[in-house]
Amino acid sequence: IIMKAYQLEGAGFANLKPTIREIPQIKANHVLIKLASSSLNYHDLVTLMGLNPFLKYPLVPLSDGCGEVVEIGEGVDQFKKGDRAMPIFFQNWQSGEPSKEKFTGITGDTLDGCLQEYICLPQSSLVKAPRYLSNIEAATLPCAGLTAWRSVVVEGKVKAGDTVLLQGTGGVSTYALQFCKMLGATTIITSSSDEKLEKAQRLGADHLINYQSEPKWGKKAKAITDGRGVDHIVEVGGSSTIQQSLGAIRVGGHIGVIGVLSGFADVIPIAKIMALNVTLKGITVGSREHFMDMCRALESNQLKPVIEKVIGFDDCIEGIEYLQSGQHFGKIALDYLD
Repeated sequence: IIMKAYQLEGAGFANLKPTIREIPQIKANHVLIKLASSSLNYHDLVTLMGLNPFLKYPLVPLSDGCGEVVEIGEGVDQFKKGDRAMPIFFQNWQSGEPSKEKFTGITGDTLDGCLQEYICLPQSSLVKAPRYLSNIEAATLPCAGLTAWRSVVVEGKVKAGDTVLLQGTGGVSTYALQFCKMLGATTIITSSSDEKLEKAQRLGADHLINYQSEPKWGKKAKAITDGRGVDHIVEVGGSSTIQQSLGAIRVGGHIGVIGVLSGFADVIPIAKIMALNVTLKGITVGSREHFMDMCRALESNQLKPVIEKVIGFDDCIEGIEYLQSGQHFGKIALDYLD
């Protein structure tokens, strides 16, 4: 029995080709899922452009997905037919601290991902979808949702009364904004678009900074806190934003470094980091245990992801190009059943 898929045959969008594959055979302790949806992440762009030297072609890309369990293998006791499930990003990171070994086995990167109609994975590489979310909504959780959760909740330990600075309005930042409001924190958000800032305000952002009209936005953010500085920053920019982040953070504050949208390299101001006693924490998604904790919190708060655009499976390249343009607010999702 065959299924539709897209496979990357080399670096670059032009090498993403539609193809036909056999539906995977079920194995012991594995679960076969008929995928209904996926979503797009910056990490997928990095994969498609071939910037990861460990990629082996052909590869089915995309880390995120959600669908229905249609068959279970011998020994499976955590899922049954009809359940809805999502793959985890790092298939070998079940719990505990990250390690080199736990960072192997990446869905849609070193392992085939979700840009196909069926996927067969070990039950330990899956998490049940929150019941109140649709397949399309749940498909936005595995990468962007969990990255925001780990940055805000696990590593940042954000609590009521904290002030959190969020950069931009992509998938991670909009999730982080919602988690901060769920926890009772005050939020400051930056963007180059007044239209996006207005959307962020409707989503709960307390303070808005247009970084084009306010290039020294770190100073502006600090002024919002009456000179104390913000408690936590979700740092997605990279080389062009870290200096401003250090201008905004309080003494002893926490910066979760999760993105390099503006570049990889910069001169690191060691003296300033020392003087401020700042913690810079690199963050790449999270573990299966983090994922399950997040899903319980989502169920309790009935939080709905922000999805700007939903396109069909066969139009995935259009969605990828839209993501690359940076025009989106929140997430871009793929509907396989459309």
